[in-house]
Amino acid sequence: MKIRYLLPALIALSVVSLFVGVSDLTPMDLFTMSEKQAQIFFASRVPRLVSIVIAGMSMSIVGLIMQQLTRNKFVSPTTAGTDEAARLGVLVAILLFSGTSTMAKILVAFAFALAGTYIFMKLLDRVKYKDAIFIPLVGLMFGSIIGSVTTFFAYKNDLIQNIAAWMQGDFSLIIRGSYELLYLSVPVLIVAYAYANRFTVAGMGESFAVNLGLNYKQVVNIGLAIVALVSAVVLLTVGMIPFLGLIIPNLVTMYRGDHLRNSLTSTALFGAVFLLACDIFGRLIIFPYEIPIGLTVGVIGSAIFLYMLLRRKNYGA
Repeated sequence: MKIRYLLPALIALSVVSLFVGVSDLTPMDLFTMSEKQAQIFFASRVPRLVSIVIAGMSMSIVGLIMQQLTRNKFVSPTTAGTDEAARLGVLVAILLFSGTSTMAKILVAFAFALAGTYIFMKLLDRVKYKDAIFIPLVGLMFGSIIGSVTTFFAYKNDLIQNIAAWMQGDFSLIIRGSYELLYLSVPVLIVAYAYANRFTVAGMGESFAVNLGLNYKQVVNIGLAIVALVSAVVLLTVGMIPFLGLIIPNLVTMYRGDHLRNSLTSTALFGAVFLLACDIFGRLIIFPYEIPIGLTVGVIGSAIFLYMLLRRKNYGA
């Protein structure tokens, strides 16, 4: 997972992504684009590419942060109830603040995602059997409970279709004017880079971190806030992307080690490369139709997750 390989792969896949689609558009057309082609390129293809890259980088990095803070390689926003809590927050925003803006929905989703992640961390403190596999199972059960509550109230208020829209990640509807909120993830990721060394120390345990003079609780809270905000932004913009924050950090740390600062750049690039590859695959496999990115990543990610489970002896908590 070396940067000198990932960066060219990202550039190559980005170019391919810009020219894959139902509408015929080639690199040579860039010099003689018609008005329709220019509209497709700048209003659809470029926003889609930017959103994929930002979402891939963001979800991969927050997955790495969660794994570092929980000291468990199988924890991510998908397996900790973070995504489900954010989705519940969206439902609450719709029910209580009818006609609210997207920014307001993000704030409510962020609050719920943060609360859900915080509850999961408290559950970890009470779990005595800290097997590497058992912890994410607790998170999945916790997320299922939240998801059931969300489905119940969505059904009672005839909002099932609205909530279902955030169940499946999909970039096909991304156009200019509908993805810009993803830029909120960029400064958050910069904070993640700034706190990388502190997250690494915090991942060694509270007593060890405190002995080194680290404000352990503050660092953990900052990490959880980063995870919650990014998860809420991505969920509201492109939907839920399963397993991305789980498998990418694991694959990178296999080669780069557990030091978070050393792994951050490779994790971000590999997340973007992986998501781009899955998106292009989903657009080509049944062309001219396409498979939602949530389904593509879900199938490939679940296969990799199963492989990691079979090698669980190498992934201690």
